Amino acid sequence: MDQTQSAAPAAGAETMLLTIFLRHDQSNNLDAFQSRLKEVDWWERFPPEGARVVSWTVAMGFGQIVTLELPPALLPIVNVELERSAWGVFRTECYPTYDFVPVRERIRERVRQGGQ
Repeated sequence: MDQTQSAAPAAGAETMLLTIFLRHDQSNNLDAFQSRLKEVDWWERFPPEGARVVSWTVAMGFGQIVTLELPPALLPIVNVELERSAWGVFRTECYPTYDFVPVRERIRERVRQGGQ
């Protein structure tokens, strides 16, 4: 079983979304990055167990955008893993996020009913 399946938070458990921008460090090329990521065991260590990958997107010229679902207690572990494994390859930015689709639908319905 891959890590995204085995690491899924328990049903009904309190979770949060965390969006991580992994900005490419353009001072090195892809081969150098891959070598560094392999050296630090990135592909096995990230995300840490207990976090689930919701999405992982590559944006050309920018880097990668990862959204994780995780219990809030794992936030410090994700932070340490980024410091341990991602730094030197990526510049990282992290943002707590949430799914806006249900909120948008509620607002849309309210506006249809004449509200704001």
